[in-house]
Parts: sequence; structure tokens; C-alpha cells
Amino acid sequence: MQAEAIRKLFEEVRKGKLTPDDAVGRLRHLPFEDLGFAKVDHHRTLRMGMPEVVFGQGKTPAQTAQIFARLAQHGSNVLATRASEEQFKAVKKKVRKAEYRPLARAIVLEQDRKKYGKGVIAVVSAGTSDIPVAEEAVTTAELMGNDVEHLYDVGVAGIHRLLANRESLTRARVVVVCAGMEGALPSVVGGLVGVPVIAVPTSIGYGAAFQGVAALLGMMNSCASNVSVVNIDNGFGAGYVASLINRL
Repeated sequence: MQAEAIRKLFEEVRKGKLTPDDAVGRLRHLPFEDLGFAKVDHHRTLRMGMPEVVFGQGKTPAQTAQIFARLAQHGSNVLATRASEEQFKAVKKKVRKAEYRPLARAIVLEQDRKKYGKGVIAVVSAGTSDIPVAEEAVTTAELMGNDVEHLYDVGVAGIHRLLANRESLTRARVVVVCAGMEGALPSVVGGLVGVPVIAVPTSIGYGAAFQGVAALLGMMNSCASNVSVVNIDNGFGAGYVASLINRL
């Protein structure tokens, strides 16, 4: 069905009934591929600049592998987040060049090495415990064609560690800051740079941190006007939005 629709579009262009730009516009909204258990959106790159990303949590290894393999056939980079090693083993059998990044819990396939970002994205973590979320942001931004620098373990308990890296912060076009506990670090970074700061609350901290809720509320109440906030532990969302900003 999808192949027939594409053939008809090319035929209309050939006969002069449709301009190439109009044809591309229609391609952006062609049907998905129905695998029975999933509907794979192969045209998301045309619409949004990044292929569909596989959310691994809750999927079986076989489901993850089949979706990943179908996306890989189109020549773009492929990313599966919140993925287990069991899921990776299943993917590896179908896509030999796939790699697993254990800290980020991500399966990646890099087929497009073109740089789409206009500058550098800086990813900052308050503590070592926040690194897995930060690595998810790094992986996402890299797969979307950006140069990424990371600064880890520079939280407010030792603020001199952050200030020692001020040059890297001021060089960035957008900054992602991952922090748990009270979530204070994004406000500090926001006061040091004149670019968008994307705050990521992490579920790190003792009881009153409420698995990231305290950090989330603290970040949403930031007095730094350039700080915006994504959901708890959502390194992927932060890396994705940072990439879109860096492409502008």
C-alpha cells in the first residue's frame, strides 16, 4: 500500500500534476508500517528531523529487535532507550552494527555521521549518580548529529568544580543539567550562561527527595529565566529538545 502510494506520487510529478515540493509534503504523512504489535513511523525523519525512537521499557526483546531492524533499513541513525542487555542481544542478531551503551541503557546504530547542530551542546551532571540520565541525553544528542561535551560531578556541594569549567559552559549553545537531591544546579548554571538551560530532575536522593519530585519542583521554581524543565529522569527528552534548539 505504501509503495503504491509513493509510485502514484512520482507519476503525478512526472506528468506535471504535482510539484516536487508538494510530493515531499505528502510523503511526510504517508501511512506507517504495521507490524501487528507496533506501527512503525518511517516518515518521522521528514516531519521532525529524527527517526522514530524505540522506547525499550515494557517491550520484549523480540519486539524491540524487529522494530529496530525495520528502522535500520532506511539508512538513518537508530536509537532505543531504556533498553536491557537482553534486548540488545536480540537486536544484535538482526542488526550486526548495533552497539549497546550500558550507562545510558541505550542501543544505538550510527549510519548517518553528518553534523546537523550549529554549535556545542553541554551536558552537565550534579553528581556521579546522575550520570546515567546525563548519558541518555548525551547519546540522544550525538545520534541527532551534534557535538556534545559533558561535565560530570560538578554539583553545588563543591561549586568550585563547576566554576573551573566555566569556559566550556559559555562555549555551549544549549546546556542540559541533570541533578537530583534538591535540584539546585540548573539555577546556578542558568545564572552563568546566556543560552537555554534544560533541567533534568533525577530520582536520586534520600526520602524527602521523593524519587525526584523535590528536584522537579525546585527546578520548576527556578529564578533563572533561561531554565526549562523536562520530566524526572528524562535524559532523552532533554537531549532531543537541546538538539532541536542547536539546529535553529
